[in-house]
Amino acid sequence: MRILWGLMLTAALSMPALADEAQIRKVVEERLGGVKVEGIQRGPLGLWEVRYRSGEGMRIVYTDATASHIILGKIYETKGDKDLTEERLRKLNAIKFDSLPFAQAVKVQRGNGKRVLVMFSDPYCPYCKQFEQTLQQVDDITVYVFMFPVIKPDLADQSRAVWCSPDRQKAWLDLALRGKPPAAGASCENPVEKNLELGHKLGVNSTPTLYLANGERVAGAMSAADLREMLDKVASSK
Repeated sequence: MRILWGLMLTAALSMPALADEAQIRKVVEERLGGVKVEGIQRGPLGLWEVRYRSGEGMRIVYTDATASHIILGKIYETKGDKDLTEERLRKLNAIKFDSLPFAQAVKVQRGNGKRVLVMFSDPYCPYCKQFEQTLQQVDDITVYVFMFPVIKPDLADQSRAVWCSPDRQKAWLDLALRGKPPAAGASCENPVEKNLELGHKLGVNSTPTLYLANGERVAGAMSAADLREMLDKVASSK
């Protein structure tokens, strides 16, 4: 691994100062199955960051100045223990947080609720259940849950029943955390279909998918410590 990165760094330092953007665009679009390159700019290690849009939102690959090599994957900064690619993707896929239809979400609050998070979650997603357990370790948080039942569509009525329950927060936690379906029926007007449409529009294709208060998207679960740090960092920057 050290040898590989050493070779990459040596190659990067010997690259031309300017990129042949037309060549990069042509090669990347051909090699990645006809994607449409939306931007090219300097990236880490002297490489060039190439951005394109997919069904999952904005994606990134890296190339040298002439696209003689394309690098797929992530770049980690070991000194700061940072995933530089993931940090960049969060910014590229950021949305206007305040424009989200919060009225379609189940609001779960603990403590003063000053830490704010949006979560697209499926009650039958194992990683979602694991993350619900993590969320129990985070105080002073408000989670807006956009129910996104895609794993078992035949059980989507259980998500609808959460919305029809007199205490939606309790009904959601009973279902998502404890596997206990709501006692309420599923015939009331509910936002589940709208949430599915919203998720597809935003490119949500896995659960849990999180949105921070600055609009940045985070795919997948994380530890309670990492979540606290991320939420507090966003709160302090506002």
